[in-house]
Amino acid sequence: MKFSADQTQARRRSPGSLGTFLLKRGVWLIAMEWFVIATALTFAPWGIPEVQGRVLVVFQTIWAIGASMVVLSGAQFLGRPACLTLGAAIVAGHNLLDSVWPMADVFSPGAPVWIGLHAQMSFVLGPYFVLVAYPLLPWVGVMLLGFGASGVFQLAPGVRARRLTAAGVAATAAFFLLRASHLYGDPNPWAVQGLGMVPTLLDFLNVTKYPPSLLFVLVTLGPAAILCAAADRLPPVVRQVLITYGRAPFAFYVAHFYLLHALSVGLGVMQGFDARQMMTLMNFYPTGYGVSLPVVYVLWFAVVASLYPLCRWVGAVKARRTDWWLSYL
Repeated sequence: MKFSADQTQARRRSPGSLGTFLLKRGVWLIAMEWFVIATALTFAPWGIPEVQGRVLVVFQTIWAIGASMVVLSGAQFLGRPACLTLGAAIVAGHNLLDSVWPMADVFSPGAPVWIGLHAQMSFVLGPYFVLVAYPLLPWVGVMLLGFGASGVFQLAPGVRARRLTAAGVAATAAFFLLRASHLYGDPNPWAVQGLGMVPTLLDFLNVTKYPPSLLFVLVTLGPAAILCAAADRLPPVVRQVLITYGRAPFAFYVAHFYLLHALSVGLGVMQGFDARQMMTLMNFYPTGYGVSLPVVYVLWFAVVASLYPLCRWVGAVKARRTDWWLSYL
């Protein structure tokens, strides 16, 4: 797999310039979450009645990446080994807070803002109702862990593949051992279901994402590392499709929210609802709205496929141009 232009530039930056870049890009991503993606979620930049008429801002994926970049802008001065150690400690240890960290009703503001470091919560800031969907601390740990381990992608392909495979297998095995033991790693316990093996397996895999538990990180990054190790052996057509999406993740992410919300408004109108009833967060859609799970999968695939030309165009622009602003997309 080839490095993107952003990755190549990042490797060549001095710690000072890399820190400045990460800080600027992190703040930029938080601003995009606040003003652009939040609007996509509600189509109501003027506010919604479900949160006292305030403008709803949901801190989710882009916020977590941006805020983690801000932390990394300073932490990277410690060096990769220190970031790797600190990131691993946060990822492995933050679940110790599960039993003592105060939880909050996400739509009932009033809890201290610091709770958002490890639990979902909300707060009011002037005309804005801010919902912290992605608690920050665990994602900072993942960011530091990734930066600390990034040197593996500069190794020779064979060595890289072996190390990624070993790490992936170890993480996946650790997930199964820890999950089966009920000892540690996730606040959501599993139990044998009386309806058969499949429900039990689904309960076993039902780990916590908000915040991402140790077991969630192990069961996602472990298989991902194994897949990444095998990526060079994928058929060229499949590999090219994945590379195309991978070169334009931000463009895809922003566009898919606007497209999905537009489709949901259209679907609501087709089902007899007023379009204004869908000008809000999906949690507040009217009772009776929706489609079956198989239709959801069909629509999901259609949305992903329809955005392929956009990703190809953005990737081509970034490949042939070196404008500074392209590194922020």
